[in-house]
Amino acid sequence: MSEADKFFETYCDFVTKVTSDPSLDIEALKSSLQSIHDESDIDVPRLMTAALGLSSEGGEFVEIVKKMFLQGKPANEDNIFHMKRELGDIMWYWVTACMSLGLDPVEVILENQKKLEARYGEQFTINQSEVRAKGDL
Repeated sequence: MSEADKFFETYCDFVTKVTSDPSLDIEALKSSLQSIHDESDIDVPRLMTAALGLSSEGGEFVEIVKKMFLQGKPANEDNIFHMKRELGDIMWYWVTACMSLGLDPVEVILENQKKLEARYGEQFTINQSEVRAKGDL
């Protein structure tokens, strides 16, 4: 066995050791999902759809930006339209997340504004971005 093979075997063992049971075992995953369903008002299937969709669609949006900034893709109407469509998909999944948690989307936006106003006041500064007050998530 090569050194690289040994390294990856050891690393894969490490990854398995530090991975939760629901991430490794379908029955543990089912139990975790059922517990969340039973013990909260969260719409579990809808939240899973939202979380996976936000990540996927966000990645598609980032892919367009990456190609424009780093790979010569033109910043033209077609690509702006493509980003618009991806942003629409992101919005769809974001609203799905709000619904899954029983949250009013307007209240989520207002809470975000309140958080950012408390952090930055009237203007963004790098220091306020990096050095946050206790409890500022």
